[in-house]
Amino acid sequence: MKTLLDLKPGDRAEVVRIHGRGPLKRRFQDMGLIKGTPFDVVKVAPLGDPVEIVIKGYNLTIRKEDGKDIEIKDL
Repeated sequence: MKTLLDLKPGDRAEVVRIHGRGPLKRRFQDMGLIKGTPFDVVKVAPLGDPVEIVIKGYNLTIRKEDGKDIEIKDL
């Protein structure tokens, strides 16, 4: 399984699935991270936390701890 944490700046991917339950999963869905949604990786902090992506026209920063639950596939 490939996750958001496997990507580097400039990579493009698509959301396959959000693992986990509860408020965090719901929050991701509310922000547009749903199955089939493409996004671009803009920046990764020097220590890998956080990761900044562009999804549906806006920038979203995701913590490393949360990024491990976002399953992706390359485009």
